[in-house]
Amino acid sequence: MTPEDIAQIGRLMKALSGLRDVERAVGQASARYMELSTQDMRALHYLIVAGHTGEMVTPGMLGTHLKLSPASVTKMLNRLEKGEHIIRRVHPIDRRAFALEVTEVTRTEAMQTLGRHQARRFDSAKRLSPDEREVVIRFLEDMTKELSLANASWADGKPPAA
Repeated sequence: MTPEDIAQIGRLMKALSGLRDVERAVGQASARYMELSTQDMRALHYLIVAGHTGEMVTPGMLGTHLKLSPASVTKMLNRLEKGEHIIRRVHPIDRRAFALEVTEVTRTEAMQTLGRHQARRFDSAKRLSPDEREVVIRFLEDMTKELSLANASWADGKPPAA
């Protein structure tokens, strides 16, 4: 690799780091604005996306998605329900379970603030040509694969084999 190649890759890594920093700051600002924790915001995001696709989410599904224990999910749902962010309804198919929904007020607030802000990603992508978008897609998919914990023998918490 040439010094120019190395410098360009350095700029690319710095740009990715800057994107992560901005995403983290936006998430924290939106959580402060809505007076919720980051975990609460992740739960609401999951429920909003599921609602758009018509998927009914149960507390168990939410816990699996967020990697939380049933007790932690219950505490979170109690807090979100008390804050009028979610509604628990009896599941229409499995009457022993609950189906979770985001309230219309919270959905509207999330879409008008964070949703509108996040939509700027689309604006950035539309300024690229179709060929440029394919290069970016290939790069991001490749980096995701390379960084996957499937490629990290240490990720299971056990020391590497000698």
